[in-house]
Amino acid sequence: MKDAQENDRYKILALSDKDDIVAVIGFKPMITLYYGRFVWVCDLVTDAKRRSNGYGEKLLTYVHEWAKKNNYESVALSSGLQRLDAHRFYKEKMNYDKVSYVFKNSLE
Repeated sequence: MKDAQENDRYKILALSDKDDIVAVIGFKPMITLYYGRFVWVCDLVTDAKRRSNGYGEKLLTYVHEWAKKNNYESVALSSGLQRLDAHRFYKEKMNYDKVSYVFKNSLE
């Protein structure tokens, strides 16, 4: 993670309840031909026992505000095919559109 922070502009934030971390988000600003200036959400994790308490919404909203403040045009992320509850959250609660599939080739 330190390498990503120092060399790839990766930022990470956590929300805690008392002494327990309940949710974490990691993101980085990017520029590509397809998306232009955008922020990629690399990681968004909420403790399974603490979901549906607004933590993910709070962290993702922070990223949206950070992106606007820093002149980025959009926020994008990928989510595993099996994560149906997460997809519903992104689409219905956070107003994300499904615009593509992510393909991966593991190099050995």
